Amino acid sequence: MPTLTIYAALAAFAAALAALIIYHLAVVAPALRRAHALADTEGTLGAEQATLKRVVQQVSELEGLARTDLSRVGFVRYDAFEDTGSELSYALALLNREGDGVVISSIYSRTDTRTYGKAVHGYKPAVNASEEELRAIERARSAQA
Repeated sequence: MPTLTIYAALAAFAAALAALIIYHLAVVAPALRRAHALADTEGTLGAEQATLKRVVQQVSELEGLARTDLSRVGFVRYDAFEDTGSELSYALALLNREGDGVVISSIYSRTDTRTYGKAVHGYKPAVNASEEELRAIERARSAQA
């Protein structure tokens, strides 16, 4: 009879061990995998947040540059005098997105060429401007940046 008790105890121990193994495989192991995956995700999330912070900083720097770039250009060729042809005179407006910049005019005649520059603020010349300079500024304003 004592051997039967030992066998019963061994059988109960084996059953408990089998139940423990099944519980581990069914419950504990998947939970550990999820916990590890979460930890990996948190590590990846930290790296992604650092990348996002760098991208936001770069975009901010680019927006600052975009405010001052000369991305709007207007160009008008014309004949300044009746005795000259080929539209060798011109007005060139170089402006940023806020309409600040310069308009440069070159007036050609048979004896000489003169070049003038005028500041532009908010798409308006700082001093009186010719019709051609105003057209160049308007063309720059309507240019797609």
